[in-house]
Amino acid sequence: MRLASLGVAAFLIVGACGSAATPSPAATTAPSAAAPSTASSAGTPPTCVSGSITTAGSTALQPLIDAAGKQYTTACSGASIQVQGGGSGTGLTQVLQGTVQIGDSDITAESKLQPADASQLIDHLVVRQGWVMVVNPSVTGVTNLTTQQASDIWTGKITNWKGVGGNDQPIVLILRPQSSGTRAVFKQVVLKGAQEASGQALTEDSNGAVTQAVTATPGATSVIGFAYYQQSKGALVGLQLDGVDATVANMANGSYKIQAFGHMYTKGQPTGLTKAFLDYMLSPAIQGTLVPSLFYAPAAQ
Repeated sequence: MRLASLGVAAFLIVGACGSAATPSPAATTAPSAAAPSTASSAGTPPTCVSGSITTAGSTALQPLIDAAGKQYTTACSGASIQVQGGGSGTGLTQVLQGTVQIGDSDITAESKLQPADASQLIDHLVVRQGWVMVVNPSVTGVTNLTTQQASDIWTGKITNWKGVGGNDQPIVLILRPQSSGTRAVFKQVVLKGAQEASGQALTEDSNGAVTQAVTATPGATSVIGFAYYQQSKGALVGLQLDGVDATVANMANGSYKIQAFGHMYTKGQPTGLTKAFLDYMLSPAIQGTLVPSLFYAPAAQ
């Protein structure tokens, strides 16, 4: 198992942002994996440990952890793994309080908790992940935003799409709550710490809810995890950042900036089923197959 205490860092996004594909229904919950369906099909069966654990936190990580949990419990009939969302802040708080065994987060514990609390948690880096700025298809003439343009939109300086070369349509901002890791990463990378527009934006509490809200709201924009975007192409349009497409390759070479490690925290050293599942998350069955199939990148990449 790989333990670390690295800060928020790079990640990805994929796909040809700015171009709409065949319309498909927007995701309202965590997307599911396309393949493989069982651990044995990936050639690396897990070490089975019986018991029951719960993970909670980042909804950006939820599609991957949910799919991995299903693979593990399919292969190991004596295990039960419950996967919940709630946001990175919730995951960190709940694992610290001992109400869940694993807290899933897009940000480091040190950036969210008091030092004495963060020191009780152990960081397991399991993946690299990214986010894409998306708009409702009613927005035309905009396929790319510079970091400055994006910051001006999110801080309320630009309130109409014509201000960035688009059609004459009011911008509807959809944000995440303070507990969101997605919000924290975007605020750090794009807004450089500036405060989002106050009183001019809607707030949704998960990647799935944001995806649904942007899809249903003319002029809307927000930021969602790439796994959600891949299942929403056509219903949503992804934008480039500073002329760079959101692709795994661009994440890997560092040219695409809205990215971060995905963390799974435990309170102290993991044991039993918690340790077995974390080991499985870093196994070839997950890192080499499930991770790329859901448009994340391996933790070691």
